[in-house]
Amino acid sequence: MKHTIVFLDRNSLIADMRVPSFAHEWIDHEQTRPEEVAARLQNASIVISNKVKLPGDVLAQAPGVKMIAVSATGTDNVDLAYCRAHGIVVSNIRGYAVHTVPEHAFMMMLALRRNLLGWREDVRAGLWQQTDQFCLFTRPVNDLHGSTLGLVGYGSLGHGMQKLAEAFGMRVLVAEHRNAATVRAGYTAFDAVLAEADVISLHTPLTAETRHMIAAREFGLMKSTAILINTARGNLVDETALADALKSGRIAGAGFDVLSVEPPRDDNPLLDLDLPNFILTPHVAWSSREAMQTLADQLVDNIEAFVAGTPRNVVT
Repeated sequence: MKHTIVFLDRNSLIADMRVPSFAHEWIDHEQTRPEEVAARLQNASIVISNKVKLPGDVLAQAPGVKMIAVSATGTDNVDLAYCRAHGIVVSNIRGYAVHTVPEHAFMMMLALRRNLLGWREDVRAGLWQQTDQFCLFTRPVNDLHGSTLGLVGYGSLGHGMQKLAEAFGMRVLVAEHRNAATVRAGYTAFDAVLAEADVISLHTPLTAETRHMIAAREFGLMKSTAILINTARGNLVDETALADALKSGRIAGAGFDVLSVEPPRDDNPLLDLDLPNFILTPHVAWSSREAMQTLADQLVDNIEAFVAGTPRNVVT
């Protein structure tokens, strides 16, 4: 069988793609709008998508699709229930971002704990030039060493975060699932992590249970000096509640690489936050050149394994 492989959003991956070792036709689309998906899947047996949504009603129009190779770890863009019911194999990418995402998260943590953006504002405003001494004391500076990092999500990225945190001399708490009846050994109750952590970093998938897992109630549990980092999915956090918490001083700062809708719309409450204690980057924590090449290599590995009859990294 000659497979037709359709990559719906090739522009999402800057890497060299290895040619699969089986007979195939490979079709790249730089990007694909929702209304274009069904037509582009008509002759496909294998579909590659990073963020293009693949709902069941669209997949129903492409009965030839046998595999969806997600070129990312998150699979919230795929109707997994439909795929299970119709025998479509869904494979994702695992472990490729174990260095790049933690590094990005720590970049934001360091900048916020040490007030980097605020100091830049003060120097630009001429405050240092006006002082009578060698340094400026307009903003607090806090070390990561000796502080507590709360991890929500403890997969490969959570483990990567823990390694860096321990190298910085941080205490690490791993949160149990929210509303869990019992707390596993080595974990700490969700609410207790929010209350004790100086920095909280999110590394969990977006599901019905995790949507808006951080909202007004959760901000109320955090220290006023706490910082929230989100390099996972925007909808893990109620963005209106976050904006309120930052503007009111309920928490000390936040670093986000993700938003609820991407690309964002003008009505997103976080886009207008012009605050030195808020850092927003455009979903690039995963995208170091090294990580993207690892992703591309693993993507072809997944496709070749499926064609060989031994699917790997299968999402159930």
